[in-house]
Amino acid sequence: SLLAEGGTDLLQILAIFAVAAFFFGFGALLVGRLLRPNRPNPDKITAYECGELPLGPGWVQFDLRFYVVALVFLVFDVELALFYPWAVVFGGGGTTEAGGAPTADALHSIRWAAMWDMLFFFGVIVVGFLFLWRFGYLDWVRTTRTARAEARPPTTENGTRTLDDARFRQTVNEFAEAPAQART
Repeated sequence: SLLAEGGTDLLQILAIFAVAAFFFGFGALLVGRLLRPNRPNPDKITAYECGELPLGPGWVQFDLRFYVVALVFLVFDVELALFYPWAVVFGGGGTTEAGGAPTADALHSIRWAAMWDMLFFFGVIVVGFLFLWRFGYLDWVRTTRTARAEARPPTTENGTRTLDDARFRQTVNEFAEAPAQART
């Protein structure tokens, strides 16, 4: 391994590359800042809406369900990106010979460890997906707080219910079966 044979050389090279990358990035931003003209204009600070004039304020409430869908997509996209190389290497049995690829014997010795690692990784993702599914985060249309409050039985001043439990269950079931349009 490179770290065992000449670890200090490798660390020095990585440090040089990290410093160079920082200065190239920072230097490009600094040169751009120094060379560009500074002409403030009200049109430059408005939001760009595909060439059209903006309609309404830029700060609007955005439905959080879009974020959940985007995060679920990203999780499964990253999962696919991590599963693909593993599947390619183990699907071919490691028989490629060029480029210092692992041999079939080397892959055979670690196949069960790699299998359990991938199954654990997949299990964690499935548990997260089941959590989202169980608590209704994947449902696009969810019950609102007002709808749940309307399903509660009427109470007296001291907080006791005026309906018995069977009648309450029947009221809740009727409410749940009623179409959403009837509630509005």
